[in-house]
Amino acid sequence: MTNYDPRDPRYRGPDQNPPTRAYSQAGDYSQYGDYRDQQAYEPQSNQRPAKRPRRGPDIDPLLFCGGVLMTGVVTGLAAWLVGWIIRIITEKVNDSGQLGIWNPLAQDELWFALVGFVVALLGGALWYLLQVGTPAPGQFYRWVVGLLIIASVVVPLALSAEISTGIGTAVMHLVIGLPVFSLIPTMGSASRKKDAGGR
Repeated sequence: MTNYDPRDPRYRGPDQNPPTRAYSQAGDYSQYGDYRDQQAYEPQSNQRPAKRPRRGPDIDPLLFCGGVLMTGVVTGLAAWLVGWIIRIITEKVNDSGQLGIWNPLAQDELWFALVGFVVALLGGALWYLLQVGTPAPGQFYRWVVGLLIIASVVVPLALSAEISTGIGTAVMHLVIGLPVFSLIPTMGSASRKKDAGGR
């Protein structure tokens, strides 16, 4: 702190001559305003609560559910159409009597359509659960659904008493499985939320 000489004419008493430098050692911060004002604008980063990591995929649930429902509709329609075609061909062959009596479909085509719709809904639920609880959900989904499709095709061929019934059932299972294998992940990717700047 600067010492003042009482004999100096500029000295006007201790009450009238405050020290000119209050920050001689720490530096003069007067040009930056009051230090308390600076504190008011400093971000209190250490007081912000830590955000918990979000669980599950960042998707629009309404869009995803709509996509899964439409996948069920497509799967059901595909199963009904293929079943109807197989039924028409079978009736033509049976009417001719040249190749004997065929019965390639163990169930009605409407039954396969209903099964296709339900399987698509189960596929959507499986995709979402894998997104929540596994580190590589896409890989697991492809493996699980792919193995189930292979099993649903091979088992009727191996266990059916009539080869025609086994072939027809295997074809219907393949028709049901392929849309679930391909469309459900596509619906999940298309339902992901976009950033505000990317819209």
